[in-house]
Amino acid sequence: MFVEIAVNLPPVRGTFHYHIPPELEGIIRPGHLITATFGRRKVQGVVLALSDTAPIEMTRPIELLVDPIPVLTPPQLELARWMHLETKAPLIECITLMIPPGLSQQADSIYQLLSSETSGGTLTERRLMDLLSRRGPLRGRQIQHALPHMDWRRAANKLLNRGILSRTSILDPAQVHPHHVRIARLAIPPNHARVRVHEIGRSSSQAAVRRNAIVELLIKEGEPIEVTWVYAETGANLSDLKKLEEEGIVLLSQAEVWRDPLEQMDFIPSLQPELTSDQASAWEKIKNHVHHTPFTSDKPFLLHGVTGSGKTEIYLRAVAETLSLGRGAIILVPEISLTPQTVRRFVARFPGQVGLIHSQLSRGERYDTWRRCRSGILKVVVGPRSALFTPMPDIGLIVLDEAHDETYKEEGQAPRYHARHAALMYAKILNATCILGSATPDVTTMYQSEEGEMDYLSLPQRILGHRTRIQGQAARLGIKTTYKPIEAEADFIDLPKVRVVDMRQELKAGNRSIFSRPLQKALNETLLAGHQAILFLNRRGTSTYIFCRDCGEVLKCPRCGTALTYHHNDEQLRCHHCGYRRGIPKGCSHCHSTRIKYFGTGTQSIENAVEELLPNARTIRWDWDTTRSKGSHDIILANFASHRADILIGTQMIAKGLDLPLVTLVGIISADTGLNLPDYRASERTFQILTQVAGRAGRGLLGGHVILQTYQPDHYVIQAASQHDYLSFYRQELQHRLQLSYPPFRRLARLLYKHHSPEMAEREAHWMAKQIRARIASLDGQADLIGPVPCFFMRIRGEYRWHLILRALDPGLIIPEEMPEGWIVDIDPVSLL
Repeated sequence: MFVEIAVNLPPVRGTFHYHIPPELEGIIRPGHLITATFGRRKVQGVVLALSDTAPIEMTRPIELLVDPIPVLTPPQLELARWMHLETKAPLIECITLMIPPGLSQQADSIYQLLSSETSGGTLTERRLMDLLSRRGPLRGRQIQHALPHMDWRRAANKLLNRGILSRTSILDPAQVHPHHVRIARLAIPPNHARVRVHEIGRSSSQAAVRRNAIVELLIKEGEPIEVTWVYAETGANLSDLKKLEEEGIVLLSQAEVWRDPLEQMDFIPSLQPELTSDQASAWEKIKNHVHHTPFTSDKPFLLHGVTGSGKTEIYLRAVAETLSLGRGAIILVPEISLTPQTVRRFVARFPGQVGLIHSQLSRGERYDTWRRCRSGILKVVVGPRSALFTPMPDIGLIVLDEAHDETYKEEGQAPRYHARHAALMYAKILNATCILGSATPDVTTMYQSEEGEMDYLSLPQRILGHRTRIQGQAARLGIKTTYKPIEAEADFIDLPKVRVVDMRQELKAGNRSIFSRPLQKALNETLLAGHQAILFLNRRGTSTYIFCRDCGEVLKCPRCGTALTYHHNDEQLRCHHCGYRRGIPKGCSHCHSTRIKYFGTGTQSIENAVEELLPNARTIRWDWDTTRSKGSHDIILANFASHRADILIGTQMIAKGLDLPLVTLVGIISADTGLNLPDYRASERTFQILTQVAGRAGRGLLGGHVILQTYQPDHYVIQAASQHDYLSFYRQELQHRLQLSYPPFRRLARLLYKHHSPEMAEREAHWMAKQIRARIASLDGQADLIGPVPCFFMRIRGEYRWHLILRALDPGLIIPEEMPEGWIVDIDPVSLL
């Protein structure tokens, strides 16, 4: 038998054939992770298929199984092939995306300097020799980190040929393994154990007291327990247990334990409430799809519901129905910040069946959750886009909450896939139900539903809750409710009223504060009433930039050319692109003036302004700077939800899915941020985030309102967002897209080239444009090309960036199968900046 293998050795593309050795015959299956020899290197690979023949005469054997159980299911392999074709990424990169970190290992090489002669040669050769001379033998990935903008591999090959360097292939073993602990249990009946323990040594010694305590604890528990528990309860140590084992009283052994990130979280089981008529109508269609009822559409669902309309309850019902059929479910959320709240809702309904996967977990926690899902122990997994690739035996439901969110798109590395597109295809492969839920569907998805590619379901009313519970809460709090009855058991509440404040008029009135007069008044009233407020600004830091008031020089990042942002907490300037940081300058580097001006507003400066305006207010910030550590999202949310803070100040993280009933005021500091960027999705992105942020207000008995500050009050995005009018925005935006042949009428592909030389970047971009235009000419005008032009952010991390934008019905047909080194292909990009 032969196997087709994808090898994990960048930049190798394609697949290769090996034969199965006798000892592995009948064991190897598609999806197995194996090791094999490739050239002179030992590499990992994934088995794609088995066959009786191979296209070549001489084949090598595969060597070892890394994991006895396949790491990918057959549907995952099919999805990986689709992603490879869709994104133009190498197949192995699409496959390793589905393997937990630490299990999949790339082959590497160790480079060593053999000659002390480091003179001569090119600049890159001299830099490489100097690096190895100073630091000794290094791996390829270490050299890449030290020389990130140099073609050091070509230089290394030349030095290898001249005998100056040596290269040794290396493949690390898997770095994650099952976690085992030592356990103790009685080896003889309890009565015999009590007698035997007193026969060991002097009964009055401290050791005898500890050994007796161990025996009594094991008798009391009646089952094996971890030795760390034994130590904590008895004061004993390992030597005491070893002595009891030697005497045949205690048996020590190893047991595997799961590293469960949900182990320390408390959950209160919940029952499903009665549905409203809108919910019941939507649920009936989804239920029929889950059961594959005859004459039911096999299309995915777009569940369009206003904020607070009960979309999550539909998800929970769909999961319950899917589990009743013995199938599994995947629930995707766009941000790690949403994961704790979502997990609590699902664990409360399905205790013991839910797993959590996201990047802030340890490798061991992710590996164990992945294994429990693969074995079928966990039936439901919740997490951001990477959770889509969890290898469950039989997946019957995929849900994307906040499906419009652009964080579902991978932009940082290949494969640059969109989780929404991948989920739709995966559901089709699995014959599973797929639900895309959103209060503000992206324009393309809404258009697809209008064209009949999806079944459209609407939840137009915000549900406050069930009447009995609401009346009880109102009586306890002494609140005059603002809800309206809509059903026999449920009540709804209007979406919060939005007041648009024209900041131009505020300036004319002499108010130069970042808070308008209506917002200042509303904040005071909210705090006096004992309620909570959210202040939103989609910008971190204290000041947007620093400039010299004499010559106008702006302090910029030396690697990116973008303005540095001032952070008050640590008195530093930071680049939000590459992470560069420096101290505060005493004077201008250009004209030496000391008249340095801080300009602009960030979340830190809002926090400072609130403290000046309302000294007694308790504030808490929620942005990237405050949420980099594990568990920080959950801590911030828990503190605010329990009213340990009065005002939450944050960026886009606070816009999504949070249910905070004490929040009665949302202040949007600058609704114009991002509205006028040169990006075709700027208007859509702004409308979505304004609508989502506004939806955080008035989700409880207390009601709520929104104050939206803007310098463009007449803009159609601001008008639509202030009236919660999605369809008005959608119709106008669709017309703009039609005029410009932008999605959904054509698809886009972005071809981006980066180089440390601006001349080289420009030259390569013009060369590629010529190649693409030649390919377009053969399609009789079915596509067109924009560019080449420098990117909006022209330089990031020291590299100059040029791009081409391809518009076509299917841009994948025009892009070469293998792009030259240095080019990034992003099909269906969510940003052109």
